[in-house]
Amino acid sequence: MNFLEKRIIKDGNVLSEHVLKVDSFLNHQIDPNLMLEIGKEFAERFANDGVTKIVTIESSGIAPAVMAGLFLKVPVVFARKRKSLTLNGDLLTASVHSFTKNETKEISISKKYVNKEDRVLIIDDFLANGQAALGLVDIVQQSGAKVKGIGIVIEKSFQQGAQILSKQGLRVESIARIASLENGEVTFINEKVEELV
Repeated sequence: MNFLEKRIIKDGNVLSEHVLKVDSFLNHQIDPNLMLEIGKEFAERFANDGVTKIVTIESSGIAPAVMAGLFLKVPVVFARKRKSLTLNGDLLTASVHSFTKNETKEISISKKYVNKEDRVLIIDDFLANGQAALGLVDIVQQSGAKVKGIGIVIEKSFQQGAQILSKQGLRVESIARIASLENGEVTFINEKVEELV
């Protein structure tokens, strides 16, 4: 079990067979030391990919993305979910549906921060149905930049997101891969493999 899986077991809260609450360390209260470890892990996994920029989505993707940017020594750009008076002019936009919130939002990034010379690493906190990641891929592709990979903090492998992204030829690297949240317990992919051996 890796460092993140141990933390999920210790402090995560299974709310249903589809919902894992990790707001004590990832997406409400943030554990900086854990984010540092996550950033280091992403930087190691994508060290040889020539990443020039990291793109994420507000707000829960920002902390792990910034830490990865620190190790990779590249800027981090986050897509905004809300319109801002300061975010105007030439925008790259995409629509993203959230199954957790049951709403569709338009996300946007200023064209001046991502361009065709960039080699982009996309980072997000969760991967379930892949809609946020696909929205970010769409925005990066609109800019002409190349997506080098997608770093996910927690992947719900029992949902279709990873397969959808992989079928499009996108490299997905997830630190914790959850096989199941059944019966109020978290089971990770590597545990399922070990049970079969």
